[in-house]
Amino acid sequence: MSRMMIQAAVTMNQLQNKLDIVGNNIANSQTTGYKSRGAEFSSLLYQQIDNLNNPDNGEQRLTPDGIRIGSGAGLGATTLNLDQGSIVSSDRSLDTALLNKNALFQIQVTNNGETETMYTRDGAFYLSPGTDEQSVTLTTKNGNPVLGENGPITFADGFDSISIRDNGQVVVERGSFVEVVGTIDIVEAIRPNVLEAAGQNMFRLPNLEELDYNLADIIQDVQTQTKLIQSNALEQSNVDISQQMSDLILTQRSYQFNSRTISMSDQMMGLVNGLRS
Repeated sequence: MSRMMIQAAVTMNQLQNKLDIVGNNIANSQTTGYKSRGAEFSSLLYQQIDNLNNPDNGEQRLTPDGIRIGSGAGLGATTLNLDQGSIVSSDRSLDTALLNKNALFQIQVTNNGETETMYTRDGAFYLSPGTDEQSVTLTTKNGNPVLGENGPITFADGFDSISIRDNGQVVVERGSFVEVVGTIDIVEAIRPNVLEAAGQNMFRLPNLEELDYNLADIIQDVQTQTKLIQSNALEQSNVDISQQMSDLILTQRSYQFNSRTISMSDQMMGLVNGLRS
């Protein structure tokens, strides 16, 4: 009986992680370029007890003979769904939407003096002051520079208009003069599920040494194409609210079932102890 309580308690802890994932998906259903996450469960260690006296009785069985006493279920893996979200037109020239579902923008993030390259699908870009008053840098809404082929895309201020072409080129106009000031460096995730969530709608690389991976095994340059992005548009979140609500209800029901298992086991143990006395 105590084993059942342990199984239920372990499973409840893992179901809470699933609830957190579903809740995060629902909260980001309106976040530009957000990719939903899922949870896969697997059985923990179990003990096989062969208690059949006559094995012939199990000829028609579809499951193994005997009884399996497990230790509950655990969160086996968190999956990332990179399916394309719907693309919605906007009136901003710095809004861009990636057209390849595995494509990612590269963002330069500096925390505590350490600079790291992160990745995102959010193409809502802005202009922030550069290293001097005469220049500006293409950044995310949080002020992190967007990486081009030669690093952050920084150029002189004082232009008349700006646009981003389908191949990622950033173009400014000064009077009748048109200048390409940089090209957004877009990469492709070969193994997207290996990427780790880094907050602020971005991903980072895991510890490659621990996974015995090279960078090229996870991230590669995008093959030369005519159209990599759609300008004046944003990709919406790919969260399916109806599916997330179904997952939420099922997970809550499983949590309640395991909670009820603990309370019923406790009542039965109390009843047994009362009979003994």
